[in-house]
Amino acid sequence: MLPQLKALTPLDLVTSIIDILIVAYVLYRLFMIIRGTRAVQLIKGVVALVIATTVSGWLHLYAINWLMRQAQVMLLVALPVVFQPELRRALEHIGRGRIFARSFMLFGEEELKRVIEQVIHAAELLAKNKTGALIVIEREVGLKDIAETGTTIDGVISAEFLVNIFVPKTPLHDGAVILRGDRIVAAGCFLPMTDRQDLDRELGARHRSALGITEHSDALAVVVSEETGSISLANGGKLIRHLDVKTLTELLQANLMPRPIAGGSAAGGAANG
Repeated sequence: MLPQLKALTPLDLVTSIIDILIVAYVLYRLFMIIRGTRAVQLIKGVVALVIATTVSGWLHLYAINWLMRQAQVMLLVALPVVFQPELRRALEHIGRGRIFARSFMLFGEEELKRVIEQVIHAAELLAKNKTGALIVIEREVGLKDIAETGTTIDGVISAEFLVNIFVPKTPLHDGAVILRGDRIVAAGCFLPMTDRQDLDRELGARHRSALGITEHSDALAVVVSEETGSISLANGGKLIRHLDVKTLTELLQANLMPRPIAGGSAAGGAANG
């Protein structure tokens, strides 16, 4: 081993270190993607199967070892199906990387400010009346498939419009509203719910759906609790609860308003989970 290390040039050492760091970063990002999902339990099962196969081989338990090896072959076929949501999520994260980044809002700063103000005002009114609501703000990842599960609206965003949609016992109140740019795209939409098992038991379907859509996309989801009237923001699979109007405004501005970066260009606000 030592002679091999001595034979390495400084360039070889640098490239080897970079290689190890890249692999470590990729493994870390994969862990962050699957953390808190059912994939963790599935991976534990796979590890247990590999250990059982190795131990049965050491102990010369040939019948058990043969069964374990056959199970591993079947897993090679089954894993892509079982891990489909996680694989999709990982590919979406890659697609949203800075290499492929683009502006998710094509209109100006004043229009963006107006949209944020209307969403904030609607959330404030809904919270005051303890009216449950779920408002999803589309960013770079398109939500057309989600919007198609509800009723198409295509109306200009206003606080009054949003409040009216969530009036109890009306046709569209039980579902999510999808916002794209300065338009309300659809209402009464069904969202994918999170698989996480570590959430507070008091979180209902709206909060779990908000986490689910932000796990599958880069959307932001504003949630108003029907029981307490508290406001929450879901982003990147994380939920920030019990927000006041000032904090919610700051979070939406940080994530939606373009801000200058090196070279004088603009990029989308950093995600704040």
